[in-house]
Amino acid sequence: MIVKSIEFFGSCVRPAQYPKDDLPEVVVAGRSNVGKSSFINAILNNHKVARVSATPGKTRLLNFFLINRAFYLVDIPGYGYAAAPKTEIERFSSMIEEYFAVTPKLAIGILLLDFRRIPSADDLTMYAYYKNHGLPVTVVLTKADKLSNNERAVQLRAIRAALKPETADEILVFSSKTKENVDAVWQRIDQAVQS
Repeated sequence: MIVKSIEFFGSCVRPAQYPKDDLPEVVVAGRSNVGKSSFINAILNNHKVARVSATPGKTRLLNFFLINRAFYLVDIPGYGYAAAPKTEIERFSSMIEEYFAVTPKLAIGILLLDFRRIPSADDLTMYAYYKNHGLPVTVVLTKADKLSNNERAVQLRAIRAALKPETADEILVFSSKTKENVDAVWQRIDQAVQS
């Protein structure tokens, strides 16, 4: 897909603030330090869209980006960041649960996992959350440029064993640095928003 336009719709907390135009929504989730902002900037080919921070866990709201005036890319708060106060973690959880519960336009869930790590309990919970809401899922393994081919093969087997992905769900190796598999991510998004 050629990205012709990116419009920031807004940072939202409550359903009253969500877009009302019934366009499909692509949800991006991942741990706070997985490289979510870098992933978003890489696929949109614009390094200024999502703010990349040296401190993980900066996304506190649901950020909606209107892409090509055809669908929304929704950046949800990163999970699993131990430094966040418990009350804030609970607020994030309820905000995300409410979003999933009231949004009928969800097209696909993109789950970012650090290729160098085995999926955590939070990662497995997020994957199950997507599946419980009937979403097709694309698992994107970030930071692939940091692994050798041998390390990739070992990690891919370990991640598959931990995640036990459904057959229809694709796992893509990805690097925001080298742009590896940007086209494959877009192919999955295209299929989802057009179906």
